[in-house]
Amino acid sequence: MIRAELKEFLDEKAAFYDDVSFIETDPIQIPHLFTKKEDIEIAAFLTATIAWGNRKSIINSATRLMELMDHSPYEFILDYDDTTSERFSGFVHRTFNETDVCYFMRSLQNIYNKHGGLEAVFNRFARTDSLQPAIHEFKNVFFQLPHETRTEKHISDPMKNSAAKRINMFLRWMVRNNGSGVDFGIWKSLSPSQLSCPLDVHSGTVARKLKLLKRKQNDGKALAELDAQLRKLDPRDPVKYDFALFGLGIFEKF
Repeated sequence: MIRAELKEFLDEKAAFYDDVSFIETDPIQIPHLFTKKEDIEIAAFLTATIAWGNRKSIINSATRLMELMDHSPYEFILDYDDTTSERFSGFVHRTFNETDVCYFMRSLQNIYNKHGGLEAVFNRFARTDSLQPAIHEFKNVFFQLPHETRTEKHISDPMKNSAAKRINMFLRWMVRNNGSGVDFGIWKSLSPSQLSCPLDVHSGTVARKLKLLKRKQNDGKALAELDAQLRKLDPRDPVKYDFALFGLGIFEKF
């Protein structure tokens, strides 16, 4: 396809899948249970953190997390202490276990009490053309408390050539809002133009078939390559094409 035809095709697919019906089968339904900004972003962050594996399993585990937090994530985080940690005994989603979730509770508490919240941390380190350096700095802030080394694997680092799929997805949820009702757009200090596509096996495969991506690995270098191509198609909202690539891969087996 020539670029004009490719843009028309992907714009059509993005508009089709970026619809409220998408929420029914996607983990984004978990933060959609809430209305308060802090509840939404905490639920979204935790859900995105465990977003690997099949979507039904992700939704079930994220739902369990919300139950364990009494369906009040922000209040739970602020009140969290060591005695509360017992309720997470036995929690596990793939390699994310009770040790990890208890540290996440303490770190989120620290971020809201001492760093102004999740949005403030990302905004502090954001570049005008990218949030990838901000993800790196966010990880440093997130792990500034004593913790087990194993827990660090649950937040990826773009500066170590990771595509950071899950945290880029979280950022899409928080920053982007085109009025469709899927993404939240509650982080007004950041712009959709700064976002990067959540690159995974499905979006990567479709991107390669469409000649948007040459690199074979789904890593940080591939993400930079894909970002550059998507920004040519729509510099103001490049990650709307995540819906197109994901939808083509998952639902249409493109």
